[in-house]
Amino acid sequence: MTASRSPSHFDAVGGADGVRALVDRFYDLMDSAPEAANIRLLHARSLKVSRDKLYKFLTGWLGGPQLYVEEYGHPMLRARHLPFAIAERERDEWLWCMRRALDEHAMPDDLRAYLRQRFEQLADHMRNR
Repeated sequence: MTASRSPSHFDAVGGADGVRALVDRFYDLMDSAPEAANIRLLHARSLKVSRDKLYKFLTGWLGGPQLYVEEYGHPMLRARHLPFAIAERERDEWLWCMRRALDEHAMPDDLRAYLRQRFEQLADHMRNR
């Protein structure tokens, strides 16, 4: 008899494909929405590397394989973001994109609410201006 386990957040957002879809929608919004113009300027012309890193980070952060840690080591998110000027405007624009990506992604409502709260905390922690 195998013990049943609760699905991880990773599983609940659709596993690897779900995380990829969430990340792609997030960056598609960042790349096209005027509401994200300032945060977009902090990124390279191509968002390919950013998409890949966020996908790997979120995969582990949501309870899936630790892809980011295996490739880059401990995330040290605040330290990695210090070279970029992140004030309230940049935080809010990043959150604007993430909230919309979450709202459009199929997942349980309680998980969406939880993730919104966690992303708000995380984004606020990245502020350095």
